[in-house]
Amino acid sequence: MEFKNYPVKPFVIRGEGNIETILRDMEDLSFQARNLGLSFKIWKEMLRDKTFIFLGLAGAMVPAGMRKIISYLINNRLVDCLVCTGANLFHDFYESLGKKHYKTSPYMDDVRLKENGMDRIYDTLAPEEDFRKADHFIKEFAESLDKKRSYTTREFIYLLGEYLTRRGSEEGILTSAYKKKIPVYCPAIGDSSIGIALAWGKVFLNFDLVRDVYETTYLAGKMEKTGVIYIGGGTPKNFIQQTQVTLSIMGEEREGHHYAIQIITDPPHWGGLSGCTLEEAQSWGKIAPDAKKVSLYCDATIVLPLLVEGLAVALKGGLRRPFVPQFNMGENIQFAN
Repeated sequence: MEFKNYPVKPFVIRGEGNIETILRDMEDLSFQARNLGLSFKIWKEMLRDKTFIFLGLAGAMVPAGMRKIISYLINNRLVDCLVCTGANLFHDFYESLGKKHYKTSPYMDDVRLKENGMDRIYDTLAPEEDFRKADHFIKEFAESLDKKRSYTTREFIYLLGEYLTRRGSEEGILTSAYKKKIPVYCPAIGDSSIGIALAWGKVFLNFDLVRDVYETTYLAGKMEKTGVIYIGGGTPKNFIQQTQVTLSIMGEEREGHHYAIQIITDPPHWGGLSGCTLEEAQSWGKIAPDAKKVSLYCDATIVLPLLVEGLAVALKGGLRRPFVPQFNMGENIQFAN
């Protein structure tokens, strides 16, 4: 019987410490362990194929310590375009200035924290005074820009990365993206301390968010296959998803994204986008009918370090991309190859 073709194989402890082997063995387990193994398998297949890879980043990933992981993905060209919340970019900017987030208990007295100028993100703290200093740096940078023209968020972030490379003390997401010329989009840039800093400084820049839509659609349509990796949901997830719909409206009908991995904690039955299944996205034409896809229901701070450490081992073992897109990062983005 076909039902007996794929037995569950008990996990064997070897004491070897090979994360790539561990992740591969998880494919033969059940529940989210299997989905973790499948996520690793699909990410590697995506890299071996000629695929343009989008990464969507939501949630408080930078305060939680994921910043260097995203930087690693960019530096090693394991992703080609980042769509991110403004909060993650601000926290990355903050840490690149040498500032820190601090561990705490989630049961602290928040009124006392307020009195001491400390902002809490669950079990993590940051001094409000240091946030204000980061706000000042962003205001200072923005004042150097030409107020008579508009900017895509991609161009603004690229120039911010250039500024931070000269003025910061640590490498992070923004500086890595600048050095590697990786496009980074922030469609809800006003919903963050970046927007707060610009408003505080009365630096009224014109962000061309529609051109952001156009550019990401251009990127998605340039190569035959696209892949998506979603850390959380929210605006980044939808912004990447909609590239396939926009292509269709523009008369460039595509099948949808050919590879898809999402690491989420929200269930689908509330109807929100963060919990939206990849199967639901197929009804919109956002994910290809035969896409290799997996939804991994787990805290990203647990599985993202494991996945990327596994990829690092695979790179040392010979994993290579057949084609790595390069870009000209001017007022209008262009493929350089």
